[in-house]
Amino acid sequence: MMSREVVLSDRLTALTKMVTGGSRVCDVGCDHGFLSIYLVQKRIAPSVIAMDLREGPLSRAREHIAEAGLENYIQTRLSDGVTALESGEADALVCAGMGGRLMMRILAQGREKCRAMKELILQPQSELPQFRRFLRQERYRTVREDMVEEDGKFYFMMKVIPVEDVLACQESLYENYGELLLEKKHPVLMHYLQYRQGVVAEILQNLREKSGESAKARLAEVEKEKEELKMALRRF
Repeated sequence: MMSREVVLSDRLTALTKMVTGGSRVCDVGCDHGFLSIYLVQKRIAPSVIAMDLREGPLSRAREHIAEAGLENYIQTRLSDGVTALESGEADALVCAGMGGRLMMRILAQGREKCRAMKELILQPQSELPQFRRFLRQERYRTVREDMVEEDGKFYFMMKVIPVEDVLACQESLYENYGELLLEKKHPVLMHYLQYRQGVVAEILQNLREKSGESAKARLAEVEKEKEELKMALRRF
């Protein structure tokens, strides 16, 4: 291994902390391979299959893996989602850096392979309520959640495991903001809620100056979010 170890961003470091030590990892959307390298360098994972849809980033990942001297520990594969993965090759899936809709497609298309894993560590960057709903429908239980603020952006992440049955979600707040984040009163979540309050207030001011059915419908949506933000902040 190279003497200089990879240093990850806060959001990626938080992801690696969710991986159970000793797990063989499949890194979907590996980009330049730094997360995969970090997992092996830190001896979190004995091996990683690093996959990406694009040849450009995958080529750079191969270069970085070679520089680190980790070719015997990290494989690279050109793959749309988990199509290039064989069932049983990995214990844990890590997927980050993409929108929730795309991540849902990957998990749905690779359903059998994903559900054969012991854990999935996910960091969707959009459509959070829909994504959490999708995970319940696909029979995954969220066992850990975390949140990071980095460079003015907020990143939600979760560790889920496949189960036979999942209880229905009782509160819309859980779908919007994360049940475990709310329960442990995560400080970054509180900052996010306060930030969203400011954004919502500005949107409402602009919408109230407009007319028409579309503006009216959007106004109702934003008013609903305003009330949900208040309810969530009361938990703190």
